[in-house]
Amino acid sequence: MRHPVSIAPMMDWTDRHYRYFMRRITRRVLLYTEMITTGAIRFGDRDHLLGFHPDEHPLSLQIGGDDPAACAESVRAAEAYGYNEYDLNVGCPSDRVQNGAFGACLMADPDRVARVVEAMKSATGKPVTVKHRIGIDGRESYDDLADFVSRVSATNADRFIVHARVAILAGLSPKENRNVPPLRYEDVYRLKEDFPTLSIEINGHIDSLEAIRKHLEQLDGAMIGRAAYDNPYFLATADRDLYGSTAPVPSRREIAEAMIPYVEQVTAMGRSPRNVYRHMLGLFAFCPGARRYRRVLSDPRVDEADVGDTIREAISGVPAEVLDARGTDG
Repeated sequence: MRHPVSIAPMMDWTDRHYRYFMRRITRRVLLYTEMITTGAIRFGDRDHLLGFHPDEHPLSLQIGGDDPAACAESVRAAEAYGYNEYDLNVGCPSDRVQNGAFGACLMADPDRVARVVEAMKSATGKPVTVKHRIGIDGRESYDDLADFVSRVSATNADRFIVHARVAILAGLSPKENRNVPPLRYEDVYRLKEDFPTLSIEINGHIDSLEAIRKHLEQLDGAMIGRAAYDNPYFLATADRDLYGSTAPVPSRREIAEAMIPYVEQVTAMGRSPRNVYRHMLGLFAFCPGARRYRRVLSDPRVDEADVGDTIREAISGVPAEVLDARGTDG
């Protein structure tokens, strides 16, 4: 299935609470889990790691690993949970991931990536995708990128999601790797020209529907990262504008109030509502009343307060024309 828009897997951010919140904003945009390693899936609490709310569909599980057998076993274990797709992480530049010999450093070994993808595809009939960088230290040219994609595509990987920056594995932090290496969108466009039958998506500093539309003129999809967390409501019209949905665009008021029963369920299980509230803080980004809204939801005293009262108090300082507007175009 073609997914013109997706929200990137982001460690500590795209957990099940964030994904449920995003489903109040968009029903169609493809969501991803945080990266889950093969070791965690094979030996950890699978229900905790792999379980998710049915509303989160469509949802892709991103797997971190470099061993074909372990990756295949992880996919087979996840099949019982009903994921729509599986993705292999070949883009994360963190030291922890490098020490595990997976993530972006796998770009140095495209044949291993091909074996992993082949093993994952043997374990499922669902799409298997690869999220990767345009290059890494020592393999930074377009030719290196094309060689990587050529070798991995021989496995019939279903999509390539390309972060349009090189990952500098020696000397830059993960945060710096999101900003310091220059964006090279032209390399991703060229990749699509050279491999026209492959599904190629782009990732990297995409923060508006206008930018998404521009990329879709040349590519098969656009993946949104931090912008979907910091300012999630910009995707409120995506279902209508990019998927052709006729469902009403949700207002911010409707989204906030729709979260009340969910947060009540979380607190009923003995967990702090702040586990959910932290993902809701960007709902009113750039709007009047946003600072007060964030302050109310961030107050430690919310643990003892009624959930409905807290959320209604948080939005009470936001003007009605902002609360009830349907989409950024009002």
